[in-house]
Amino acid sequence: MSMDFSPMSHELARRTFLRGGVSLGAAALTTLLRAEDEPQTAGLHFPAKAKRVIFLHQSGAPSQLDLFDPKPELTRRRGEELPPSIRKGQRLTSMTSDQATLPLTPSLFSFRKHGRSGASLSELLPHTAKVVDELCFVRSLHTEAINHDPGVTFMQTGSEQPGRPSLGAWLSYGLGSENEDLPAFMVFVSGGSPGDQPLFKRLWGTAFLPGEHAGVKMRPGREPVLYLANPPGVSRKLRSQSIDALARLERANPRAAADPRIAARIKQYEMAFRMQSSLPDVVDLNGEPAHVVESYGKDAQVPGSYARNCLLARRLVERGVRFVQLYHRGWDHHLHLPGRIRRKCEETDQPSAALIADLKRLGMLDDTLVVWAGEFGRTSYCQGDLTADDYGRDHHPRCFTVWLAGGGVRAGHTHGATDEFSYNVIGDGVHIHDLQATMLHCLGIDHERLTYRSQGRDFRLTDIAGRVVNEILA
Repeated sequence: MSMDFSPMSHELARRTFLRGGVSLGAAALTTLLRAEDEPQTAGLHFPAKAKRVIFLHQSGAPSQLDLFDPKPELTRRRGEELPPSIRKGQRLTSMTSDQATLPLTPSLFSFRKHGRSGASLSELLPHTAKVVDELCFVRSLHTEAINHDPGVTFMQTGSEQPGRPSLGAWLSYGLGSENEDLPAFMVFVSGGSPGDQPLFKRLWGTAFLPGEHAGVKMRPGREPVLYLANPPGVSRKLRSQSIDALARLERANPRAAADPRIAARIKQYEMAFRMQSSLPDVVDLNGEPAHVVESYGKDAQVPGSYARNCLLARRLVERGVRFVQLYHRGWDHHLHLPGRIRRKCEETDQPSAALIADLKRLGMLDDTLVVWAGEFGRTSYCQGDLTADDYGRDHHPRCFTVWLAGGGVRAGHTHGATDEFSYNVIGDGVHIHDLQATMLHCLGIDHERLTYRSQGRDFRLTDIAGRVVNEILA
């Protein structure tokens, strides 16, 4: 049978199906989780351990050497040149490729083992140490990207090049929201200073997926979402009538009903109308127990802070939001790393740990997947003056550390290993596509079957790669 999977015909068939009375969740999974040679079937591909995701992206690439991956050999060999047998001719960025030397640089911070799992953590992470037995560390993540924008884009979309849907958009598209009054995908951005790497809205965009699956960015202040409030002179009743009139016009015009752009715009109008009532409850912390707010740290009362955003992320997933993305900028430490990374940890350590403890307190950690990651790692040699103890580290895609918690991953587990310089993976390597495939698996989705046809081919988050890392699953 010949089947037309163009975006317009696909959307027309989907909307006709929805009007026939099938539930949104079943319809989404029926039409969207499709393998090329298999019939469309409703339901997840296998039982899901996670229902939702909170992704804590530390933008700028934290140094794994100073936080998670202690290397005593660097202390013994401080100042020596990185051995050619370790570098193996791997490319360097333009920021260190013309340095006369690449001197090995140990961390200035001490490490200790914590919890029953005995995971090693830097002194910079005392709060993370308290929840270490809930975490699964992956020390062997690697990527192809060596610069920030391709690196963040790869982590969030599965491609170094712009133009692919974001991870949150894929999950909104495939799973929908559990609360019709809030978007399935919401985004926060915090931290950063003038000159830091920018974050573009395409990182939470939909590319060729229907536009209603884009992330909704939250802002600090009195207007948490742009254009949500009614314009001067427009009442809530009038706005409702206007949206209803647009919907009637769409249904009366077959060409408009078949255009996914018009459908997406009307859905966004409808969602904005409903959010006028639902969102104020999310951002109002008056009903939150004081000890819970305090557990996120002193910045939890500061709108726009990482601490406040972590707490709001918990409140959003508690209300059925499928995917919450937090970006925290300012981890790009080419110079002055010791002082700068200390400040970043002071901003993020307590809130990240409090989020894990809070989800567990509410009985939500088991079905909420939390991911803490940057876009790549940092080099074991320094950038700048090693003798001043005010060095920096350059970009390093060959190995870095991320952690996951809840939602079907092994608690108190460390996966993968790097060499004595934290330069190369020497065991159980995990590629970015593997991490993405594993996240989808935790949500009950086969990463090879969550596809969308565009420009004559089926696209997926993991492109033509990726494997589920079963070793880190509970």
